[in-house]
Amino acid sequence: MDDQTRIEAEAAAFRDLVAHLQKRTDVQNIDLMNLAGFCRNCLSKWYMAELDARGVAIDYDAARERVYGMPYDQFKAAYQEPATDAQTARYTETADQHADTSGGH
Repeated sequence: MDDQTRIEAEAAAFRDLVAHLQKRTDVQNIDLMNLAGFCRNCLSKWYMAELDARGVAIDYDAARERVYGMPYDQFKAAYQEPATDAQTARYTETADQHADTSGGH
């Protein structure tokens, strides 16, 4: 596979993941963190870091809006539930497995 095809396929997979997460508003970020070690906010930070690495300025709010499909505050008000004690405990237990969102590969 040539590099251009790989890049296009990876970009399409990113768009598909974002679209899927936008549809699955029932899936809480804390559940994603607890199960997979990353969430919508992590994806937003990766997106922002990759743009920054390419000299494209974007702030965190704009990056989150790209991933959430709406301003974060709007998503939070409409869909985010308070974390349960069990979710918070699991989040703390798995903290060492959470994604590195510093933009390094």
